[in-house]
Amino acid sequence: MAVVAMILVVAVALLHFYILYLEMFCWTTPKGRKAFGLTEEFAASTKVLAANQGLYNGFLGAGLLWGLWLGQNGQSVVVFFLLCVLLAGLYGGISANKKILYIQALPSVITLLSIYLL
Repeated sequence: MAVVAMILVVAVALLHFYILYLEMFCWTTPKGRKAFGLTEEFAASTKVLAANQGLYNGFLGAGLLWGLWLGQNGQSVVVFFLLCVLLAGLYGGISANKKILYIQALPSVITLLSIYLL
């Protein structure tokens, strides 16, 4: 895997760790509510669901880093987790907020392309 592709994989992983942080620890705070466009009432009533969702985002980030850690043998692991990110981003973009297409799905597509084209 090219160095540029590895850097992009790390960036996507870090993005998902940041999303974990926002969903698990900041959901009801002004920062979290602003990031996701939530009312105080909605954030309070969905806090547990958001924490669960955040945990899954953390798993995506961990899977990407695990694939990199495996070296050349881990490329299929990286591709699998990038495809998971892509599917989650497409679903979220269609069902929740189109912004997710640009924040989650697009970076995974760019990173997948970098793996196969560089």
